[in-house]
Amino acid sequence: MPTTPLSASDKKILELLQQNARFSNVTLAEKVNLSPSACLRRVRALEEQGYIHRYVTLLDPLRIGLGVSVFMQVSLEKKDEATLKRFEKAMIHRPEVMECYLMTGDSDYLLRVVVPAVAEFERFLMEHITKIPGIAMIKSSFTLKQVKYTTVLPVDVED
Repeated sequence: MPTTPLSASDKKILELLQQNARFSNVTLAEKVNLSPSACLRRVRALEEQGYIHRYVTLLDPLRIGLGVSVFMQVSLEKKDEATLKRFEKAMIHRPEVMECYLMTGDSDYLLRVVVPAVAEFERFLMEHITKIPGIAMIKSSFTLKQVKYTTVLPVDVED
């Protein structure tokens, strides 16, 4: 939850850093029309206030051999706290699981899983997912083509 309202400069900084977190402070300051010292103060404040959670490098999954992307819907037999926590703990520790969401609707969880090949997905499914106690249903959908993928959140930048 925001601690202080974001200025137009703060919003622009957030937008630019999402596009390229490797901008130098000088370049970022120029793009936002601030002095380098003022820009650095704002970036540090955004970090301290929790707007900027961390900096990462995004890899091309195909280049590193992760060509199969699967969305999985998982339903649990019971929705008690112990069953939910057991499933979530198992997902947190699996590197194939890129995203895991507790959902409303037909299934309890939605997962995005990346693996090198279909055989690896079968291994992941049989050796890890199906061994978690309390799973009632698993439905998997393999992606054919990625139409859009972004990590950039809309920040409502005023032009």
